[in-house]
Amino acid sequence: MHFASDNWAGAHPAIAESLSLHAKGFAAAYGASDLDKQVERKFSEIFERDVAVFFVSTGTAANSLAMTAVNRVGGVSFCHREAHMTADECGAPEYFMGGSRLHAVDGVLGRIDPGNLEAAIAHFPPEFVHAGRPAAVSITQATEIGTIYSLEQIRAISDICRKHGLPLHMDGARFANALVSLDVSPAEMTWRQGVDIVSFGGTKNGCWCAEAVVFLDPAMAADFAFVRKRGAQLFSKSRFVAAQFDAYFRDDLWLRMARHSNAMTERLAGHIESATGARLGWEPQANELFPIVGRSKVEELKSAGAVFYPWHPPHGFAGGIDEAETMCRLVTSFATTQDEVDRFGELLG
Repeated sequence: MHFASDNWAGAHPAIAESLSLHAKGFAAAYGASDLDKQVERKFSEIFERDVAVFFVSTGTAANSLAMTAVNRVGGVSFCHREAHMTADECGAPEYFMGGSRLHAVDGVLGRIDPGNLEAAIAHFPPEFVHAGRPAAVSITQATEIGTIYSLEQIRAISDICRKHGLPLHMDGARFANALVSLDVSPAEMTWRQGVDIVSFGGTKNGCWCAEAVVFLDPAMAADFAFVRKRGAQLFSKSRFVAAQFDAYFRDDLWLRMARHSNAMTERLAGHIESATGARLGWEPQANELFPIVGRSKVEELKSAGAVFYPWHPPHGFAGGIDEAETMCRLVTSFATTQDEVDRFGELLG
């Protein structure tokens, strides 16, 4: 019963098969192979416009280099106070941005509040040299606590970005899970709502190691090849990242894996809602859920083989947790089985 993280899951067999297939023979290096070009065209197809695609190894690399690409001297970039890039990336974005800052913005359940974003930007008038100047905004889709920005919420953030002349970045480590939850196209969830750059994640959704920075307007990527090279993220054998994405997109495998993962979370949530000793902190919208469970029950579950993490309640959480309880995080993946979910439910109930 593995619910610690979708990072714990292995690679889908089709991804592994594609890696083995493309391990044979010779191919041009540094992104120049036919397979690399084919996959780049596929990205343009799924986003319904010409995009610029750059493969990287991790979500941290994608976020850090994307924010570096749109940074300004003295820049201040805005993200949610619990966004992965500010809470879990060891200062990597600031490091690559050369000392520019991330400024945390509040918002309930992992989403930036537009009013709070306006107020935060107002703290940094671009003409006031001492404070620094606004550079970009980043949202996380799905968020760090398994919630989703609706299309209207993305548009509200992007309208503020346009008002202030700021690019909008989307951290899409769980892009596919958010996409199938909203039941929209990649274009509808991104550039049609005003998103400029996407950190496009495949690793959490069945790939071995496949992330990409996607510029939805290729003109914005004019210097990014140099940013990626200086960030040590230009692979010589980039065909092995392309091989993963080639299988990932074929026959909509990426969407099928995400739907399965989300469905397993929904099933798990049903077990938690029907249990007497547990309750949901909030309704899950993707493939993460955060139940509040009695501490003694947590130990019972772990002793029976369930793997998951205790979790700190998000800022502003008003659900109430007493001393005998703890919040936990459970994450499902393409590899989660219905039997695992139901076994967990039996133990919980």
